[in-house]
Amino acid sequence: MIYTLRHLTAYRYRRPVRFARCSMRLRPRDGEGQIVLESRVTISPEPRTRTVRRDAFGIETVSITLDAPHTEFRVEALSRVDVARPPLPEPESGPSWEAVRAAALAERSLGPDAPAHFLFPSARVPLVPAVTEYARASFPPGRSAYGGAVELMHRIGADFRFDAKATTVSTPLAESFALRAGVCQDFAHIMIAGLRGLGLPAAYMGGYLRTTPPPGRPRLRGADASHAWVALWCDGVWHGLDPTNGVGVRDHHIVVARGRDYGDVSPIDGIVTASGPQKLRVEVDVVPEDEPMPEEGPVPQGAEQGVEQGAEHEAEHEAGIAEEAFVA
Repeated sequence: MIYTLRHLTAYRYRRPVRFARCSMRLRPRDGEGQIVLESRVTISPEPRTRTVRRDAFGIETVSITLDAPHTEFRVEALSRVDVARPPLPEPESGPSWEAVRAAALAERSLGPDAPAHFLFPSARVPLVPAVTEYARASFPPGRSAYGGAVELMHRIGADFRFDAKATTVSTPLAESFALRAGVCQDFAHIMIAGLRGLGLPAAYMGGYLRTTPPPGRPRLRGADASHAWVALWCDGVWHGLDPTNGVGVRDHHIVVARGRDYGDVSPIDGIVTASGPQKLRVEVDVVPEDEPMPEEGPVPQGAEQGVEQGAEHEAEHEAGIAEEAFVA
């Protein structure tokens, strides 16, 4: 399946911003069942400096500085991605979780996808004993690592309530676990913490999820959203699991970045030198090649309705981190 992706982030400031510096992670990732056919990022106003690099996790990061006064800042990423992943493994296939744990500890690579980066606590995913014990119930001795992770994914989907108002982008993992509520970012962090607590390498995946409008309604401009899920390492292979929707990752998920937690993969972060309030608009479109891109125009009120659960409110959380990061 070939998708056209459009991700717009637009800020409006009440008072002119005289300096801004930010980093953007918006180019989809090549490999593991997807190929980026084309990708470009348009920035307005034109940055004074623009540097493209790959970070320690292989994420293409565009870093810019703006030093001319401006009251609007707009970033639009357009990409075409061909996604064709193999069928999902059988749930109880593959090595035992104890064998995977031992293999991860023995792995000597420190490359971008090496398990060593994803075994230990990170800033947003501490090891919480209660979360480890919750996960342990899915991993009796000798069970397949993949089978245990699939069961854990389904348990999180059954035990936790999707509620965009229950948490914010800065809610600690232990708090969202105690609430048994949150959004895809929370569910991914909780599942990762449980897996790492057992010694299994688990990564945070940031990207997009194909969504469909309600029957009889047209696709609305900007009504899709970014999404988050989990990847489990099993002897050199990363397996994607989506605890929010209770599915293994196939062709409806488009990967942008893999990291230890949301902080490694946030689409845009940085600082501005200014005072006064700001407004933020985020629009995302994930459109299969055989469908037309929605026409340009304002997004109708309530356009997010009908978006697949799990993707529905991620834009709100992205906005939250952007607002937080862009206040100097």
